[in-house]
Amino acid sequence: MGSISTSYTNNLLQKTAKGQICKAFGIRLVTNPQVVQLASNCGYDALFIDLEHSTLSLHEASLLCMAGLGSGITPFVRVPYQCGDGFVQRVLDGGAMGVIFPHIHNKDDAISAVSICKYPPTGKRSMTGQLPYFRLQPTPADIFTSENNSNASSVFVMIETRESIDNVEEIAAVDGIDVLLIGSNDLATELGVPAQFKSSEFQSAVKAVSRACKKYGKIFGLAGIYENEELHDWALNKLGAGFVLVQQDSGILARAGKDCASAITALTGR
Repeated sequence: MGSISTSYTNNLLQKTAKGQICKAFGIRLVTNPQVVQLASNCGYDALFIDLEHSTLSLHEASLLCMAGLGSGITPFVRVPYQCGDGFVQRVLDGGAMGVIFPHIHNKDDAISAVSICKYPPTGKRSMTGQLPYFRLQPTPADIFTSENNSNASSVFVMIETRESIDNVEEIAAVDGIDVLLIGSNDLATELGVPAQFKSSEFQSAVKAVSRACKKYGKIFGLAGIYENEELHDWALNKLGAGFVLVQQDSGILARAGKDCASAITALTGR
């Protein structure tokens, strides 16, 4: 059988390699895959499909991932905390090109995350027949493993606890980790400064993550801070973040819906 390859691009890896920003659209509410086309039309590069803080099913996540692959917007899925290796594997087999792991506390957590996402010799992920990444075509084993490991199984580890900040350098040093992603709300709460993103405690922790990423060649990511130009400028332009969860479907609907209703009230006075 001749060698084949997929045409799907990992926008995270491609854009950050060029010093550009990978902008992610969060989905935690809308199950219709047409939302993926809307996100693509808006100029987003990636999907952040949230199975940690939503009622989305694995089936719905797979449909969204498949829509992402077809629309040229790279699908990533955040899994629930301590969901188990079997659940992670089903997410990847369903079309995700990367997994976002919440509450990574230490080096061992990071190693485990890489192990379930990568095929041997890098990890211990189980082989299957056809994958969405290869358009469900039979694929030679060497291509199957090498392309998945290098391009179709990005590993995000969320840094959102005091312990993870204390261990950030050993986490960043783990081979196979692509992104250290700040979970802003949980991290600020853990540090005793909930929602106080301008506090010295929070900003010092974020700077520590940025330094670790630069030292070990990892992508620095930011999540949980939305529509805040000042903080985005700080993280993206000052600290060198390469991945940002820009906003989620629920937040966009809530804000836009309120703005539309308020405009009518302002126009009519009633």
